[in-house]
Amino acid sequence: MSTQQATRVGKRGTVTIPKSVRDSIGIEEGSILVFEIRDEGVLVRPAITTPVKPEVYTSMRLAEFRLNNSVDEEDYQEARREVEKMGFDPDTVPHDKP
Repeated sequence: MSTQQATRVGKRGTVTIPKSVRDSIGIEEGSILVFEIRDEGVLVRPAITTPVKPEVYTSMRLAEFRLNNSVDEEDYQEARREVEKMGFDPDTVPHDKP
């Protein structure tokens, strides 16, 4: 499949992709495109993206993060107090003690 269509570059580098081209390769509003510079010119193609589901952390995991991310003894003691406020015994939360 080899078809050519011309378009003009607008202000700020905007380019309108002809409808027939968009339809033939499945580009729609919001599509992500990849611009690849090649010796013979520029290849424009749809990007393949996979949605990433954000990780949801349990309260126990958040307590573990807080304890593990303490930078010194004073910060670690503060982290222990925060973990206790969360309702956990810091000694039962898996973490590396400083």
